[in-house]
Amino acid sequence: MASTGPAAEAARAEIRALIEAKGHATENARAAVARLEQAFADGALVRTPFLDQALGDLMAALEQDEGQKLGGKSAEAARFILRAVDRALDAA
Repeated sequence: MASTGPAAEAARAEIRALIEAKGHATENARAAVARLEQAFADGALVRTPFLDQALGDLMAALEQDEGQKLGGKSAEAARFILRAVDRALDAA
C-alpha cells in the first residue's frame, strides 16, 4: 500500500524535483537516491520491490573507479532509470 500524508507527498515532490533538476544526470541521480533512501529511513515512503530493483540498477550504472569520470552511457542509463523511479513513486 502506498504511503500517504504530508511527509510522503513532500518526499515525492522533492525526489521528482531532483530527478528533473538541471545539471548532470549522474549527479541528479545520486541526489535523488540519497533523498529516496532518507524517505525510506524516515518512514515517509515504503520500499517496493520495483524501487529496490531500480535503485540497484541505478547504483550499478553510477559505479566508477577511483578518479574515473562517468561517461555518456552512465548518464543515459541514469536518466532512463530515474524516469522509471518517477513513475513508481506513487506506489511507494
